[in-house]
Amino acid sequence: MDPLSATVAILRRAGCVFAEEEAAHLDAAASSPHHLARLVELRAAGLPLEHVLGWAEFRGRRYAVDRGVFVPRRRTEFLVARAVALAPRRAVVVDLCCGSGALGLALAAEADAAELHACDIEPAAVRCARRNVDGHGRVYQGDLFEPLPAALRGRVDVLLANVPYVPAGDVELLPAEARVHEPRLALDGGGDGLDVLRRVAAEAPGWLAPGGSLLVEAGERQREAAVRMVGAAGLVARVEVSDELYATVVIGTAGG
Repeated sequence: MDPLSATVAILRRAGCVFAEEEAAHLDAAASSPHHLARLVELRAAGLPLEHVLGWAEFRGRRYAVDRGVFVPRRRTEFLVARAVALAPRRAVVVDLCCGSGALGLALAAEADAAELHACDIEPAAVRCARRNVDGHGRVYQGDLFEPLPAALRGRVDVLLANVPYVPAGDVELLPAEARVHEPRLALDGGGDGLDVLRRVAAEAPGWLAPGGSLLVEAGERQREAAVRMVGAAGLVARVEVSDELYATVVIGTAGG
């Protein structure tokens, strides 16, 4: 059996659904047969492929993703796509709960943003995001809006907030790749999964420019409650759904 076929067989036994694709990525990343064996061992043990490789692909670009950092999901590409459609020319963009920084960077690149600001409370995420964002914006460490410059108030055209929205009681039901290897703060949204969204929605109007929009991802069963929260904050709320990506995005727009 050739080395690639052997890798595929090992990954299949470990339960990797896309074993052939993953094997090709691991083979390309390996600098030697010994290195490949180590990468395969890590993946078969349950480490997310993105953490094994050190990068994730998001909207056609690769971004560094360190171990212990939330991995951007493919479904979240829909969130960024909706943001691109709303962003004015030379937009001011803020990426809250930024993780690796992939969302804000993808939006800023596609919308030709004038400014990009990103923040996260997790030190590992901030370190990773700073490497990705280097030269393209600024990254801050802190709780939601707290570390952002006061000068941004009333100037933000697009506010991405990929907040955690898994109900606390459901976190243990997540796949081990997320539950074991990603920070709980990036997953756990409190009792109903909407604790962080409540805080973001309440503060967002003070940061948005006239006509600016807040965009958040939510679970399908949460969308009505999420819309009510965003609307109660004084934003005009609506929902957009991608059946293909199983993604639900709640958008709140400030008055012009």
